[in-house]
Amino acid sequence: MPDRHRDDAVRITTARPSPAADTAARQRRYLYSMALRTLCVVGAVVVGPGWLRWVLIAGAVALPQIAVFAANAVDRRTDDLDLRGPDPVGRQLPGPDRMDGPHR
Repeated sequence: MPDRHRDDAVRITTARPSPAADTAARQRRYLYSMALRTLCVVGAVVVGPGWLRWVLIAGAVALPQIAVFAANAVDRRTDDLDLRGPDPVGRQLPGPDRMDGPHR
């Protein structure tokens, strides 16, 4: 039986969130985007004619697509950092008994 502790080590910094936490985060991102879109629509009605109205309308038109992309974004965290053992070349810092100079 192989030693699974060494092969399947998981670093907490690269662990993915639970499916429930991931879904909640995606829903929050979508709701924030839709709230901003609502503000753009209301703002376009309130500000009246002018360039700001067109900017707000453009935001209201573009935000649904951006919200869908953000909500469907996949967490791409990977554990591609290699755990390294001792230096294969044998390099190491000298111990205090081997130091030369004024540090002695």
